[in-house]
Amino acid sequence: MIVAEYPKVLSEDNSALTEAVTPLGYILLTNPIRKEAKSTFQYFAKQSVDIKAISGDNPVTVARVTNQTEISGADKYLDAQTIQEGGYEKAVKNCNVFGRVKPAQKRKFVEALQKQGNTVAMTGDGVNDILAMKKADCSIAMASGNLASVQASQVVLLDSNFVRMPEVVNEGRRVVNNVQRSASLFLVKNIFSFLMAIFALVMTINYPLQPSQITMISAFTIGLPSFLLVLEENEQRIRGKFIPNLLAKAFSGGLTDWLAVGILVIAGSFINLDHDQVGTTATMLLILVGIMVMYHISAPLKKFRAAVMAVSIIGVILSIIFLHGLFSLTILRTRSIFVLLVLFFAAVTVFRWMSHISDGIAEVLVVFDQKGKDMTFADLHEAYQRGRKNN
Repeated sequence: MIVAEYPKVLSEDNSALTEAVTPLGYILLTNPIRKEAKSTFQYFAKQSVDIKAISGDNPVTVARVTNQTEISGADKYLDAQTIQEGGYEKAVKNCNVFGRVKPAQKRKFVEALQKQGNTVAMTGDGVNDILAMKKADCSIAMASGNLASVQASQVVLLDSNFVRMPEVVNEGRRVVNNVQRSASLFLVKNIFSFLMAIFALVMTINYPLQPSQITMISAFTIGLPSFLLVLEENEQRIRGKFIPNLLAKAFSGGLTDWLAVGILVIAGSFINLDHDQVGTTATMLLILVGIMVMYHISAPLKKFRAAVMAVSIIGVILSIIFLHGLFSLTILRTRSIFVLLVLFFAAVTVFRWMSHISDGIAEVLVVFDQKGKDMTFADLHEAYQRGRKNN
């Protein structure tokens, strides 16, 4: 804004100044960007999150403001009024800044990003953002914004400060990743129990484990580690969907448990192992496989996770020494120890083989969820091999 001194003398028709304007000063009115905004956008950039700026203002103005926060691709701006119907997917792929955007167009931008296999979060504080916020996978509103947008959103920033978003994301990752890991341990037991019950019915044999032995297995390979692991700080990026990830980690462990104990029961009938020897051997075998599963789902093994495993192992050792009567454990004979060692090393091989397969399939599902029908056989093979290698 220019502050100037205007002459008092006007032209005869009173339409124009007869003298030049004399500037007295220059006042710039601007809405300053928060200092924390740059670091927040840098955090999301490191997390491989693409940021799209969508506004109803002039696209040049939006680009200038976006550039101050050092958002990648701020120079790639577009006037939304020039986008033809059906051209939104191409637009969101090539540009990061959009101006003169109407409310209905914001929704179309969200839909275009979702069609490309993206999980979309939308933030806004006005009525014109509601359509897009309701369509997005995650909607975020400012408490200081319009009440309608607050009611339509899934997350509300009570202090209206976007800098809180990294904390929100990290807390969400902690909950999802830790619950997914803990649930995997519980599901391993459920898969084994289900298969073993069917096996016992078909083979018309007694269930090899006693309730007290199952209690010991559950306490030190499921209950205690699950309780401790869920408290861990976990900022690992969430990939894939909850159920497929859960099954990928649990199925191999449950199936390995069933195969190992099933073979033990059959072998025990040939080498004359009584029910107590089979039960104790099966308990030790399930504990060893359980620790192996725990190691697999805890990878990469950090100090906290290693400490949890150590506590579980110490608990098992102390229970065997001091509480063997409570858990119905007997002293293993030589042939029982031999069978235990053979089946354990066989279980390690089987578990690793099935884990590679299940992790590869889980990675394929992640890529398929992103690419959909555009996924080629080469993409499928690459994703499968990457899943086997990384997990």
